[in-house]
Amino acid sequence: MITKLKLDRLAELKAERVLLMSKKQELMDSVLTPEICTQLEAIDEEFSPGIGAITSKAAELEVRIKEEVIVHKETIKGSQLQACYSKGVRKWDLDKLDGYAVANPEIKQFKKPAKPSVSIRKVK
Repeated sequence: MITKLKLDRLAELKAERVLLMSKKQELMDSVLTPEICTQLEAIDEEFSPGIGAITSKAAELEVRIKEEVIVHKETIKGSQLQACYSKGVRKWDLDKLDGYAVANPEIKQFKKPAKPSVSIRKVK
């Protein structure tokens, strides 16, 4: 599955989760009776497997999308979500630099490249 299609599937999974959570809340609100605690537990048990499965699928898909975006080194836009690529920034080992920089101008050898990152955002 190409990354753009995976982004679209991730958006669908997130929408399914919101819908399922909304249905769950509607049922919970409709049972405001003296037996509320027992009924709420039953509703939680009913919806928990579905919500857990969707959450797990979305998390797994998000990891795969991020890995692919890092390989391609570019933002990929789906119809509802986009995976935004950010290259890593250089970080300095300040403990080494404090002493070394005073006497040696060639401090570049202490630069540590950071890993690139990916964020999933709604398409505007």
